[in-house]
Amino acid sequence: MIKDITIGQYYPTNSIIHKLDPRVKLIGTFIFMASLFIISNFYPYILVLAFLGVILNLSKIPVKYILKGLKPLLFILIFTLLINIFMTPGNILYSIGPLNITYEGVKQGAFMVVRLVFLVVGTSLLTLATSPIELTDGIEKLLNPFKKIGLPSHELAMMMTIALRFIPTLLDETDKIMKAQMARGADFESKNILNRAKNLVPLLVPLFISAFRRADELAMAMEARCYRGGDNRTRMKQIKMSNKDYIGYAVIISYFCIIIVTRFL
Repeated sequence: MIKDITIGQYYPTNSIIHKLDPRVKLIGTFIFMASLFIISNFYPYILVLAFLGVILNLSKIPVKYILKGLKPLLFILIFTLLINIFMTPGNILYSIGPLNITYEGVKQGAFMVVRLVFLVVGTSLLTLATSPIELTDGIEKLLNPFKKIGLPSHELAMMMTIALRFIPTLLDETDKIMKAQMARGADFESKNILNRAKNLVPLLVPLFISAFRRADELAMAMEARCYRGGDNRTRMKQIKMSNKDYIGYAVIISYFCIIIVTRFL
C-alpha cells in the first residue's frame, strides 16, 4: 500500500510534457485545480477526462502507474461517498434504520469522489513529469517578483521541493521499518482499530529518528558543498521559454476558458 503512493515521485521519460518549462507545468496545475472547483455538474467532467487523457498520452506515463496512486486514498474516497450519501437531505431512495439514502446524496457523493480522483491524478502529474531540480527552479522563478517585499523565494522553493522529494524517501523507510516490525510479530493488518493504533507506536518512533537523521545528513551535505542560499548562486542549465511552452500556456488557458463557459451553460 505504501509503495503505491506516487505523490513526490519522478517518472523519467522523454516526452513533450517532461520537456515543458516547469513554470508552465506549475501554472497549468494550479489552473487545473481551480477548474475542478468551478465545475458544478457532471457534464464538464467529460472535458476534464479528455484533457487528462491527452496529457497522460503525451507524458508517456503508464495509466496503471497513475491509478496505483489512488489505492492509498481508497478509504478517504469511500468515506467521502458515504458521508454525502447519508448526510445530504433530499428525496429518500432507501432507509437503513435512522439513516436515509437520498438521490441528492448519491449525486453529491459521486460528484465529490470524481473531483478528488481528478485532483489527485492532476497534481500527481506535476511531480511525475518534473524533476526536483526543475521544480525548484520553476517555483523560484515564479516567486522572484515577491523578492521586492522581502520574500526569500529561493529558500522557500528549496524547502517545498525538499519536502516533496522526502515523501517517497520516507515512504520507503516506512516500508522497511514495517517489514522489520512484522518480522518481530507486529500486526499492522489487524481489523481491530485499537490494536492497529498500538502497533503504530513502534513504527513512528524509528521513523521520526530516521527522518531527523536524513535531514541532518542533507544539511551537512549542503554545507560541504558550500551552499549559502540563493545569493550569487549560478545554474548550469538556465530554464528558458520556447515556442512549445507558449503553446502549452495557450492550451491550458483555452481549457480553462471552456470550463468557465460550461459553468454558465
